[in-house]
Parts: sequence; C-alpha cells; structure tokens
Amino acid sequence: MSLTVAVVGSGPGGLYAVEALTKNLPDCQVDVIDRLPTPYGLVRFGVAPDHQTTKNVSRVYDKHMQKDNVRYLGNVELGRDVTYDELKDMYDAVILAFGTPIGRRLVVPGEEAVGVYNSDAVVGWYSGHPDFENLNPDLSGKSAVVIGIGNVALDVARLFARTEAELADTDTTDFAVDTIKNAHFDDIYIVGRRGPLDGTFTRAELGELGELERGVALLKEDQLPEEVEADLDPRDLREKAANLKVLRSYIGNDPAANPVKVHFEFYASPKEFLTETRDGNEHVVGVRVERTRVENGRAVGTGEEFTIPADVVVPSVGYQAEPSTGAPLDEWGSIVENNDGRVEPGVYAVGWAKRGPTGTIAMNRKDSHGVVDLLLEDMSPDSDKSGRAGLDELLTSRGVRVVSYEEWQKIEQAEVNAATPPAPRKKFTSIQAMLDALDS
Repeated sequence: MSLTVAVVGSGPGGLYAVEALTKNLPDCQVDVIDRLPTPYGLVRFGVAPDHQTTKNVSRVYDKHMQKDNVRYLGNVELGRDVTYDELKDMYDAVILAFGTPIGRRLVVPGEEAVGVYNSDAVVGWYSGHPDFENLNPDLSGKSAVVIGIGNVALDVARLFARTEAELADTDTTDFAVDTIKNAHFDDIYIVGRRGPLDGTFTRAELGELGELERGVALLKEDQLPEEVEADLDPRDLREKAANLKVLRSYIGNDPAANPVKVHFEFYASPKEFLTETRDGNEHVVGVRVERTRVENGRAVGTGEEFTIPADVVVPSVGYQAEPSTGAPLDEWGSIVENNDGRVEPGVYAVGWAKRGPTGTIAMNRKDSHGVVDLLLEDMSPDSDKSGRAGLDELLTSRGVRVVSYEEWQKIEQAEVNAATPPAPRKKFTSIQAMLDALDS
C-alpha cells in the first residue's frame, strides 16, 4: 500500500516537501492542506509585491501540484475544520508547513495606540491577505518609523516611499496603492537595536532603497564600521561586506535630492511609543528610543535617550507560530517543537514552522528535502490508516467548502483577467470573493 502524507501549508517549505516526496516515492498519495483557497503561502502574501521576479518560483510549485498523486485542499483550516490528532490518525505521516504567521509584539508602552500597525498586518494589507483586507492604515502623516533591520522592515519602508508609477507593474492591492500614492511622508526611519552588520537584510533589498523615485537613503557615517571582521564564516563575510558597501554608498547623499528622506537609525532601542489624545483615542506621535552599543552580540543600553517623531509606527521584530492549530509549540510559542524536523512519531515540521522566520525561499528546498529523508527512514505504510478517503468523509460531514487546485487555477485566471496591464493580477482580497469567482 502506498504511503499517505498530509502536508499542512502550501508555501515554499511545504511544496518543496511535496517535490521530495513525489520524487522518492512516485506512488505515494500527498494531500496539501491550506486554510486559504490560494496556495503558495509567503510567495503570494509575504514576498513584496514589487518583487515579481521572486514570485515566479510559483511556476515550479505549480508543476508539483499538478502531479497525479498530489491533491490540493484549500479553504481547510487545521484546528477548525480538522484537528491535529485527526490528521495523525488518518495519514501515515503529517508534515507541518504552516509557517510562523503571527507578528511578534515589542511589548512597550503605547503599543495599542492608533497609528501602530504590526508588520504582519501591513504586509498582509498591501499583499492582499484576506485577514488584513480592512486594516486601512492612516498614512497621511509626515513621519513613519519602521522598527527592525530585516528584509521585511526594508520592504515596508520601500513600499511606503513608492510612487503610483512604481507600483503599476506590481500586484499591490488597489486600496494599498491608493493609500500609498496619497501618503505625504517627509521622513521614514528604519530603526534597529543593533548595528548595520547585525541586520538580517540582504544586499538586494538595501540597494533598492537607493533607487526610489521620490526617496533618498540617508545614514550616519559614524554608525558604520570601516570593515567587516575577518573571523566570520566566508559566506557571512561576503554578505556583510556587500551590505556594508551598499550602506557606504549612501554616505553623503543630499537630503534635498528627493522629497522622502529614508533614514537608517542603528543602535537605537525603542522604549515607548509616545501618544496624544485626539477624538477620545490615543494616537502615536513619536518613539522614545535609547542609544545602544553591542557587547557580545547583545544590544546594551547606554542611558542616552532621544525621540523620533512618528505618525505611523510599524514594528517588524519577528514572527511566531499560530497556537490554534493544536500542534505542539516550543516554550516561547515561536515554532513547532521539533528535533531537526521530527516532531513526534509520524509528524514532521519544515520551513519556518521548523526553524523560525529565517532564510531565503531557496533555503527551504534543502531543508524540506532533508526532513523528507528523515521521514523516509522512519516510515512504513499503515494499511489501517484511512488517508484521503477519511479526510474527505470528515470534511463532507462538517460541510467544509474545499477548494481544489483546478478551482484555484480558475480563481487565478479571474485575477489575471481583472488586472490592468502592466499589473500581473488584481487579487481577490477576501475568501468570499474567491469563492464567488468559482460560481460566476
């Protein structure tokens, strides 16, 4: 009897696991489950909409999903439509690939103020994630502060500084384009507790901040080291040296060159979001930060404090797992508790669910293939498992509207048809709109 596997999550981690499974076991049965009608996870909702070339990796995933022994079951949520224990009982193996979708909180005073939006919400809003269709952030102020020095923070700062023309060939949501084109920021600050060589951004994202039509990248020369320490891993050394070269190219930029000044502010730890009362609500007006220095890899406060004006604040300080899935999480709730991908007998974790929100899309391939190798070492088919037949019966009994891969393709085509070139697609931004497209 062939092996039956349920893969929960259809982002890069999950679909590279599908690739490895179908390559090594051509007769296995793989069911890919996702809580949204749309597959591809962070490729659709996390990769910045102005990075369309990166999104083309979905063409590779499409080939895996169309294999005869692979099914897609969209609009099926773990913990709501089927429980963790039920999946374990029905399938020979379960691969958890649902990522870490919840943005971490800074937990500082003033975080609940109007004008503070976590990065998961902002990224979801401009990327068309149904959870954030109604975010409606107010970008009408003069100053925005993005807290974090990773690629997501740089994406948010860059998108906030884009012109309507720069967004024309992207799949940014219409409501986000309307809001961004009408933004009047004079200053956008990218704030990090550590130094420039501690950032998790990449050279490409850094370089894009120097190519904005209405933005100019600015930084303080005294916050940049002369060179990268040579005792690093050769790959890390190359990456950090490339980043430092880009950052140094911004020294001496004329603040008056473009209307939007994009400031890097390293060695600055947020302590409080300052607020004022307007219309009965607390609105953010600034960020109180403490100057830091890095000792043994940790940011240590110096006692020196200053304030950055802010009409909008976007914390971008990491992500954590969704607890409602019922899967076992580590003590911090950050990831699925696992040992190199093994969770418990018959259950495995890949991608960000396994290791946290780190690494590139390409890194997931090696990671997922390695976990599937462990699965193959451990597994033998169990003739008593009901597999996909059991899942189908359960979902039918619960009245779940399952979206197949063929139906997803219909949704995708409707998005493409609705777009105004050069935009590649006009995304449906609610689950109901996606389902309605299947009935039109």
